[in-house]
Parts: sequence; C-alpha cells; structure tokens
Amino acid sequence: MTTLGYVHQYLPGTRADGLTVLALHGTGGDEHDLVPLVQAVAPGAAILAPRGDVSEQGALRFFRRLAEGVFDLDDLARRTAALGAFVEGAAAQYGLARERVVALGFSNGANIAASLLLARPGLLAGAVLVRAMVPFEPSAPTGRADVPVLLREGRMDPLVPAANAERLATLLAATGAEVTLQWAHAGHGLVQGDVDAAREWLAERFPAAGA
Repeated sequence: MTTLGYVHQYLPGTRADGLTVLALHGTGGDEHDLVPLVQAVAPGAAILAPRGDVSEQGALRFFRRLAEGVFDLDDLARRTAALGAFVEGAAAQYGLARERVVALGFSNGANIAASLLLARPGLLAGAVLVRAMVPFEPSAPTGRADVPVLLREGRMDPLVPAANAERLATLLAATGAEVTLQWAHAGHGLVQGDVDAAREWLAERFPAAGA
C-alpha cells in the first residue's frame, strides 16, 4: 500500500509481546525482499517493510549516493527524517508498540537504519544491521538510548572496509547503544551464518513472551 509516505507492506504478528521488525532492503530490492528472512529470524513478529523511494538506474534505494560508498549527505538527512516519520506514523496507524520496533536492514537498508539510530536515538528498540557502513559522522551528540545493536560484517566485503565497520560500532556506542560486532567469513552478500546469528541474537535480546 502507499500511505505514510512510503509504498510498504505490513504483516500483523502473532507474538503476545508485540515485537515488530522494520525490514529495510538493500539496493535493488523492494518491500518483499526481507520478509522470508524476518520470518526465519523472528517467528511470529509483525513485519513493517517500506520500499526505498530513490531509483538508481532502476534499482530502488533509501537514499542517494554520489559514488560507491560516497553518500549524498543532504539527501540522507532528509530521507532519514522521512523514515523516522514513517515509523512513528505506522506505529499510530497499526497500533504498534514503539518500544518493540526493531530494525533489520541489509546493505543500503542497514545504512539508513544506522543513520536513524545515530540521528534519532530511542526511536528504535534495537537493530540488526547486516553489511552496514558509517552513514554520516555526527557533528554533535544527538541524545542517548540504551538499545541493543547487532552488526554483522563481512571479512572479505569489498564495499565495507573493516575500519569503517569498526568506526560505525564506535559511533553507535557513543549514543548509548549496546553494540555487538560480529564478523562473517563472507563478502557483501548475506550468508547462512548471518541468519543464524540474527535469530540467536533476537531470541536473546527480544525473547517471545513465555519463551
């Protein structure tokens, strides 16, 4: 559906604790891409999946870039604010518990989720970021929020240097986030180890009621 500023899909959950996963796809994906992944790592969670609204030669993204790894920071700031407003609007429209909304992003989706964590600490209850890099360097503290964040980075990733991933972990920790940085023996693509790690981490940090 096209409401709240994004084409998106919302799939109600069955968990009593009201966990909702904000699913943010990578470049070239859409609102359907990460649904199977979310269902695998957070069974029963509601799914809120927006479609990126920036087209890069037909490939959908969540914000513009000037070159590989070089982001349009003005556009990123605008799109991050828009995504934050989308989360707030969706919470109101679908009756979501704001304190139970966790992001799961891959690549470009992970980058805008990281941007949201840095720009709006406390908006999300946590995040799983797969192959994320530093979206921007905050010029001043934007607040603090004690939220858990899992970073899954690839040792052989040609797009995200190890130093960049480590810098992202440092920046997120400066907002008060409890960051777990894990390395996969992988490149930029998603691997089974990411799925297993995300499932285990989510079960530990956001256990289903009664589990």
